[in-house]
Amino acid sequence: MKTNDIVYIKNNKLNLSNLRANQRAFIKSTKLSTGIVGGTQSGKSTSAVVKSLVHQLQYPNVPMCYYLPTYGLIGDMLIPKLEQMYESLGIEYSTHLKDSKFQTEYGDIWMRSMNDYRRITSYSVGYSIIDEVDIVHPNNIDEVMRRITQRNSFRKPTQNSIDYVSTPEGFGYMHKYFVKQAHESKVLYRLSTRNNTDNIAKGYIENMMLQHSEQQLLAYLDGEFVNLTSGSVANAFDRNIHETDKLATDRDILHIGMDFNVTNMSAVVHIKENGISYAVDEFTEIYDTNALIDAIKYRYPKNYIYIYPDASGQARKTVGADVTDIRLLQKAGFKIKVGKSNPRVKERVNEINRMLRNGKYFVNLSKCKNYVDALEQLSYKGGVPDKASGLDHIFDAGTYYVVRQSNKIVSMR
Repeated sequence: MKTNDIVYIKNNKLNLSNLRANQRAFIKSTKLSTGIVGGTQSGKSTSAVVKSLVHQLQYPNVPMCYYLPTYGLIGDMLIPKLEQMYESLGIEYSTHLKDSKFQTEYGDIWMRSMNDYRRITSYSVGYSIIDEVDIVHPNNIDEVMRRITQRNSFRKPTQNSIDYVSTPEGFGYMHKYFVKQAHESKVLYRLSTRNNTDNIAKGYIENMMLQHSEQQLLAYLDGEFVNLTSGSVANAFDRNIHETDKLATDRDILHIGMDFNVTNMSAVVHIKENGISYAVDEFTEIYDTNALIDAIKYRYPKNYIYIYPDASGQARKTVGADVTDIRLLQKAGFKIKVGKSNPRVKERVNEINRMLRNGKYFVNLSKCKNYVDALEQLSYKGGVPDKASGLDHIFDAGTYYVVRQSNKIVSMR
């Protein structure tokens, strides 16, 4: 047992060595933001409550706040856990339900519901912990986070951190904040329910397996970020299987799928070797066709390039241009592969899933972050890929190439 796994309180001791390695790492972390994503009953909230207590002991009289989605969860989970811990350690406390606050001899813990975010006001704390953040409605989450950050202003000797624990709900806030917006000031740990069998009822995991789909079990037992929406479009994509570290060199022939949208052009860059396609780069949120041409030429000035564009570009004209978008691409020196009309969505979806299953398609995760989001998260709505998600543009760009690279389409100059 390591001595730094024990926190002494009066005549008692809080023994952290009884916790799992990732729980201890979360508790000891001093990053600006530390997170735990884990399955149900994996020990996330226990980690959060213990870290709250440790913070009180380290910084007496520095107030903190514990956030949960509802006051019901505060009453059902947080208050009993805190009371049990205080009593076992001989710490005097009083609970003020009207003010939603614990008062102890070491300082106060405010408790707030994120669903009632109007009450996240008029107090100042030196540490904040947010529990089950992925349950908060997407329409409210940005305002909730702004208010929590504003309250985290009480001056103390070290930086005021904000920590997070949650069961993952698809690619929600935890994924956005810790994965998409990864930064050296943040760290994310994972807990699995399967590793917490000493603290859960016998048969719990077996019953979960009977009642949940394979995707749900990855989230609710293993704490993985997965698409929980019924009917993932690219259902064969698995980042653990389809990752590549390949990059385009000056000598590579590039194959670029392209989707036309006003002020939101998208393109996915591929190289092809021995019948296998590799998505190695992307362009997103480009203003118009001329801007995308400039961006491609700037990034890849020496490469021979095929473009597999949205067929609408044969009639569509960029504002201010006297020729079609396809003609602009031809005049730029690119070789164009396009049919009279776009391949059907079903055809494109079937082809990319076929290539993924057969080991014919791989993606550079670090260079194609938006494309990976689309492959993982784009789901069906009304029988077609959900356009409201905004993920369909980059998906269309990638799959125009996927279908046409295997078809005999006459190239245009």
